[in-house]
Amino acid sequence: MLTLEHVTSYYGNTPILQDVSFTLNEGDLLSVVGRNGVGKTTLARTIMGLTTRTTGAIRVRDVDVSTLPTHQRAASGIGYIPQGRGILPKFSVRENILLGTFARKDRAEQVPPNVLELFPYLADNLDKRAGTLSGGQAQQLAIARALATDPKLLILDEPTEGIQPNIVEQIQELVIRLNRELGLTVILVEQNVEFAKEAGTRFLIMDKGAIAAEGDIDALTDALIDRHLTI
Repeated sequence: MLTLEHVTSYYGNTPILQDVSFTLNEGDLLSVVGRNGVGKTTLARTIMGLTTRTTGAIRVRDVDVSTLPTHQRAASGIGYIPQGRGILPKFSVRENILLGTFARKDRAEQVPPNVLELFPYLADNLDKRAGTLSGGQAQQLAIARALATDPKLLILDEPTEGIQPNIVEQIQELVIRLNRELGLTVILVEQNVEFAKEAGTRFLIMDKGAIAAEGDIDALTDALIDRHLTI
C-alpha cells in the first residue's frame, strides 16, 4: 500500500526526518509512537507533501507520489486527519464534509451515505456550524471529511488529543473499526501507548527524526517502551 525509501524531509533547510524507510501492507494498522518532537507529525506531513521538500521515494501502490502536490496525493487514495483537526469553524458540518469529496475519483458532490451511518450525530446536525462542536464532535467531523475522500490509506495524527475522557474510548473504537471492519489501511500517530498497542497490527518508534524500532505489534515490549518513550 505504501513504501518509503530513504526519505529525508526538510522544513526550510533543516532535515527533520532522516533516511526513513518502511513498507506498509494493505490492511495494516501502523502505530507510530515516540516522545514529543521526534518527527512523528513530520512523518505524516511528509507523506502528504506538506513539508518544504523531500528526497527519496514515496510510493502508493507502486506509484511514486513524492513529487506530487498534496491534492494529487489525496486523489491517489490518502486521507489525512491532521493534529488539531483542521476543520473550518465558520463552515457547516455539511460543507466541511463536502470539502473531502473534491478528492474523489467519482466526483460525487454529496455527503457519502457511509459517513452518515458512521456518525449519527453529524448526520443529525449537518447544518450546524462546525465551530460550535465539542472537541470530540470536531474530531468526528475531521475523520468524516477524510473518509469523504474515499481513501484506501488513512493517516490520523493524535486523534485522541484534547478529547474529553468520556469520548476518547469512542474515537479509539472508531479507529479500530475503520481498520478491522471497513478494511482501511491506517497510520496512527499516537502518544497513548496502550491505544497504539490495542489498535495496531504493526508499530514504528521514531527517535530524533529516524526509525528507532519497528515490527509486529507483539514485539512492542515494555523494554522498548522504557528505552524510547519513557521521559
